[in-house]
Amino acid sequence: MGAGVMVTLAGMAGMVALFGRTFGGPDRAGLCAVALLAPALALAFSIARLARHRFFNAEDIDGSASSAGSDTARQLQSLLQNTLEQAVLAALAYAGWCALAPDFLMPALPAAALLFLLGRILFFAGYAHGAQSRAFGFALTFYPTLALVFGDAGFVIVNAAGLLRQFAAGG
Repeated sequence: MGAGVMVTLAGMAGMVALFGRTFGGPDRAGLCAVALLAPALALAFSIARLARHRFFNAEDIDGSASSAGSDTARQLQSLLQNTLEQAVLAALAYAGWCALAPDFLMPALPAAALLFLLGRILFFAGYAHGAQSRAFGFALTFYPTLALVFGDAGFVIVNAAGLLRQFAAGG
């Protein structure tokens, strides 16, 4: 997990350092849409894997409401559930970042999206081998999103403080 934090910080800070100064006034809606492709692709992949398994497996074709399901179906369902949770959090964090972050910090968003996708790939690959094998993938999925959530909260606090000062000054 510590390596995931380090890769997150290096990746996001590296993108900001490389592209932050030249990132003047990007199309925020377009950038947000592109970044949202990462969680959308991971979620679509998870849904497709479970659907494909169910379609070709007589034990699981009726869905989890009709049976306990095979070990494979339960594992794929767990991967789907975790991916859904991560995708929803990422979508909210990405939308907040697009609305609140200053231009020079916008390169952190595509970095977070790329790390999300890489993290999901590693999480899927390591899932069957236990917690230690999936930890790095989880970290690369979660920590960039968490960094954006904390950044979003910071932007809200700073903006609220400025609005309060304006209000107090009568303007």
